[in-house]
Amino acid sequence: MSGTVRQEGGYAIVCLDGEIDLHSSPEARKLILGCLQEGKPTLVDLASVAYIDSSGVASLVEGFQLARQRRLDFGLVGVSPAALNVLKLARLDKVFPLYASVRDRLG
Repeated sequence: MSGTVRQEGGYAIVCLDGEIDLHSSPEARKLILGCLQEGKPTLVDLASVAYIDSSGVASLVEGFQLARQRRLDFGLVGVSPAALNVLKLARLDKVFPLYASVRDRLG
């Protein structure tokens, strides 16, 4: 997995790429929580995620919870089919705000 953060429209955009598993999820968690701890509304771009396991999902849930505590906007954008399948299995597709793209969220 690789991850980058960029700024767009007042949001931190965390772009994750590859496989998010037990080995790589701590890095994903660090990127997501870091943006939120800086007080930035955050969108996580999952368009290039080929695989995500429960540890990766846990990182997303932790980000969602921290955003709610800090009253920051948080959502997932461009969710890949592989990632969406996992979110649907966990019924988290009904919990996370999902957007087709960053542009769709920022309008």
